[in-house]
Amino acid sequence: MARKTGSHSEITGPRIRAEASRLFARHGFAAVSMRQIAAAVGVQAGALYLYTPDKEALLFDLLKTHMDELLAAWAEVPRGTGALTALEAFVRFHIRHNLPRAEAVFLSYMELRNLSESNFAVIEALRRAYETELETILRAGQAEGVLALPDPKLAAMAIIAMLTGVNTWYREGGRLSRETVETIYWDMVRKAVGA
Repeated sequence: MARKTGSHSEITGPRIRAEASRLFARHGFAAVSMRQIAAAVGVQAGALYLYTPDKEALLFDLLKTHMDELLAAWAEVPRGTGALTALEAFVRFHIRHNLPRAEAVFLSYMELRNLSESNFAVIEALRRAYETELETILRAGQAEGVLALPDPKLAAMAIIAMLTGVNTWYREGGRLSRETVETIYWDMVRKAVGA
């Protein structure tokens, strides 16, 4: 199939991913067809298959890219010394990193069920790796005697769920700035873990 005039792989590939992400987040993975994605990008439906073997592979790519970028960005964050400093860094990072990626975060939570078992296992392992980062901080806080919580694994999942919830209500230019939201959430997390 001939490439559409003006189509360039370095432009079209990212546009396909962006439109798929937008459509999946808005309508749900199952309700979106490859034809709809192609129409949104402005290419023939068959052209999509130059970039992805099928719709599930496209979803998997979106989810994996999101998790890979999240883990790589977290690896670059200065943690300071001590568990409390690392915990504050995690809280602020999670909010700051995910707010501009609301669609990717939504897909990561709501569309996992549409992955094959093997693809699901890959994404689940990446999610576990991120949760373990927080759990490790919480366990260190217990060892240092600065945190009092009964179950670090459960606390890690609860904290991540609370922080991710910001994406459902926060609007840029609203009543609270991102920095204010980060500070308020850090205070709530600190109190929740008995610091």
